[in-house]
Amino acid sequence: MSIRNPKHAIFEQFAAVARTLGSAHRLELLELLAQTSRRVDELAQLSGLSIANASQHLQQMRRAGLVEGQRDGKRVVYQLADPAVVALLASLRKITERNVGAVQSVLNSYFRERDKLEPLARKELLRRIRQGLVTVIDTRPVEEFEAGHLPGALNIPLRDLKRRLRELPRDREIVAYCRGPYCVLSYEAVAEVRRRGFKASRLEDGYPEWRAAGLPLELLTNQPATSKLSPSRAL
Repeated sequence: MSIRNPKHAIFEQFAAVARTLGSAHRLELLELLAQTSRRVDELAQLSGLSIANASQHLQQMRRAGLVEGQRDGKRVVYQLADPAVVALLASLRKITERNVGAVQSVLNSYFRERDKLEPLARKELLRRIRQGLVTVIDTRPVEEFEAGHLPGALNIPLRDLKRRLRELPRDREIVAYCRGPYCVLSYEAVAEVRRRGFKASRLEDGYPEWRAAGLPLELLTNQPATSKLSPSRAL
């Protein structure tokens, strides 16, 4: 079949992917899948959607090439179809932050009110990790931590932080991270440890962005054999 306008045909497919991204629920599902592969029921619970609704969103993203599914018995386990999805979301975030006033308003009124200090850049944090200058805490749930985390990180979910403060050394800076730049878990963790007298800061974004940048990771559990997102162990 001949195509009269091949560029237009390609742009139509670009537009289809862009339309698929045009849902806050689907963006949240992508953020969750950027941490680790998950079943539909898990994604529904974490996102507050019904299983039917979550499944519908996932099918749309599957058709757009953003996610892929692998059958596990009677259930389907989903994961990102390509590491470039994380980069796509990062570009969307940067453009929106720079050019949409409503986003700036939320950043100033919510996030920056909780932490006015500059977050640590990824490469600077890696340098401090290698020099033993920081203690890194991963505030995500344990299943996300086990699927991959920053080198030497302690998994201290936010709900456990107060009772586990004694595990944190007083003579080193604490650096917290979680799912991404808008994940409130790291903001709340930093605020809590600062109240207890620790020096603390946040990573500039989260685990998916660190992994997408090709920085070293540690892995505790196996990802699906078809995963394109397997992290490196090297430090």
